[in-house]
Amino acid sequence: MARKKKEFPLLERVTIMDVAAEGKAITRVNDLVIFVPYVAPGDVVDLRIRRKTHNYAEADVVNFHTLSPVRAVPFCQHYGICGGCKWQILPYSEQLRYKQRQVQDNLRRIGRIELPEISPILGSAKTEFYRNKLEFTFSNKRWLTTEEMRQGVTYEQMNVVGFHIPGGFDKVLDIEKCWLQDDISNRIRNTIRGYAYEHGYSFINLRTQEGMLRNIIIRTSSTGELMVILICKIGEEDEMRLFHELLRFVADSFPEITSLLYVVNNKCNDTIGDLDVHVFSGRDHIFEQMEGLRFKIGPKSFYQTNSEQAYNLYKVAREFAGLTGDELVYDLYTGTGTIANFVARQARQVIGIEYVPEAIEDAKVNAEINGIQNALFFAGDMKDVLNETFIDEHGRPDVVITDPPRAGMHEDVIDVLLLARPKRIVYVSCNPATQARDLKMLDPEYRVTAVQPVDMFPHTHHVENVVLMERRNGISS
Repeated sequence: MARKKKEFPLLERVTIMDVAAEGKAITRVNDLVIFVPYVAPGDVVDLRIRRKTHNYAEADVVNFHTLSPVRAVPFCQHYGICGGCKWQILPYSEQLRYKQRQVQDNLRRIGRIELPEISPILGSAKTEFYRNKLEFTFSNKRWLTTEEMRQGVTYEQMNVVGFHIPGGFDKVLDIEKCWLQDDISNRIRNTIRGYAYEHGYSFINLRTQEGMLRNIIIRTSSTGELMVILICKIGEEDEMRLFHELLRFVADSFPEITSLLYVVNNKCNDTIGDLDVHVFSGRDHIFEQMEGLRFKIGPKSFYQTNSEQAYNLYKVAREFAGLTGDELVYDLYTGTGTIANFVARQARQVIGIEYVPEAIEDAKVNAEINGIQNALFFAGDMKDVLNETFIDEHGRPDVVITDPPRAGMHEDVIDVLLLARPKRIVYVSCNPATQARDLKMLDPEYRVTAVQPVDMFPHTHHVENVVLMERRNGISS
């Protein structure tokens, strides 16, 4: 017999005190710290605890008594359900204030190092429709909200295409309008869904893995180009014919698509990194443009998802690097070489290192497209590639630019940086907490001289941060 879940008493008229991690807010009741989603500081609410540990609890709002004076009205009809854009209820100025504080708190509390005054965060000019890439999932089981289930709401059509519900791999919310990407994305998704309804296409069951339609990836670019990737599961030859009819419909309906691609994915997961991508019409790539440079973006390429703000981020990194044209620059975790190619014209030579071989091939192509001849790229695990032998062979860097994943840099990489002793280290991070940890390990030899937060993702708690570290004892012998 299943153990009955403990029901906690209702906490009435609780005032939300502050913003916390992961886009949640925080309050305290009788010395118990409680994390609450989808509320703003100053809201007065009734709470139902759904999870409790010795140190903290998590709760949901069951009733609002007073709304905070700093609260904004959410603009998205899917707010509070799809799990994204949790900070829509905060005015953008408040979002920036909290992100600035997040950077400051992480660097001081985790890093525990001497810091200069942190520059005011660079906000995004666009706070809506700012993303250049979104991925949507098909499902044959429409996600019903608690309220819909309570009211007994039924839908004639249970097939949906949208976003996964947080915490449930098989739960997909049907999305009518997403405010993150140019509205062409909404029109393409909704048109495909309507055609699939009309012609009886099967949507995948994410548990049994039965059904044809799996995913849509839509990429827009600053050059006006448009890539659409349809991903399907094909069991019989007749299904491929039907799928091609859908692709033809998409191509005819949206002539602005410059790259219409498809992937057959018969695996039990949604990853396509190991699968072939086929061209149905147009090219197999689109281009991004930044300061006169062109970057080729393939279906598997990584590119910062806020194109306009990426330019501001890279300008900060280049400014911090202080290049005069004589420097050897190492660009660690270079991805498709965007930063490496962006700074190459101001450096003597740039060397980019990245784990993903396909990304390195893209980086080489991007260098060739832009006539950049002073950039070299190497593929491999950073902690294995970047060692003393590599430095002896390619030269000691004057400047290191590093942009690691959220987990930060491996300790072995930090040890090699300390061994290499560059004059300056420019650390670009999407996670100020792991950045602070790494800065602390570099602190004996390097001091932080500049800090610039950059907001790449409005309405979320995520923030990028660029830090300049300079060697404490001057130029090495």
